[in-house]
Amino acid sequence: MNIKDLHPEAKSVSVLPLFKCSDGNVAAIQIATNEQLKEHITKIPALLVCISGEVIFENEQGLKIVLTAGDYLTIEPYIKHWINATTTSNLILVK
Repeated sequence: MNIKDLHPEAKSVSVLPLFKCSDGNVAAIQIATNEQLKEHITKIPALLVCISGEVIFENEQGLKIVLTAGDYLTIEPYIKHWINATTTSNLILVK
């Protein structure tokens, strides 16, 4: 199995559940080149891992971080954030 195979090619942004359990969830995210996962918040801390491609993570506090394959960051709860893809990118989100 490969993360890239989970997502339909025609969608600019695809978020699919990868693993669910009683203590948390894992989602597979794919964002096409020059597309955006729009502004949103999380109610709990989350871990974002870049599997492939390159994205720019930004939040309302002015944080701006470029993530490439193997990079990760912790997302703080209740802070608006968004992700822009500079290339088609695959990410894993753990909450």
